[in-house]
Amino acid sequence: MKKYEIMFIVRPDIDENAVKNTVKSLEKVLTDSKAKITLSKELGQREFAYEIKKFKSGYYFLYNIEAKDDSAIKEFDRIARIDENVVRHLVINLDK
Repeated sequence: MKKYEIMFIVRPDIDENAVKNTVKSLEKVLTDSKAKITLSKELGQREFAYEIKKFKSGYYFLYNIEAKDDSAIKEFDRIARIDENVVRHLVINLDK
């Protein structure tokens, strides 16, 4: 099993339900691709060091994932790039 760490930031100007729906849809992408979520943390709203897409803050989320191959990570990356509520995301392979 390969281990990954994923952090993503959701835009701050949407309501709480929209934030929850965005997080649930990203979790569903991972679980549908047979990845196991071993840790999920909501880190809250934090200020950025510099503006990203004209936002000065965002809601941070951290996940640790175990997957047999990288197909779940590739699909997550594709969806996170498309989703307009995700300001920025980062995937780190912990095995390397």
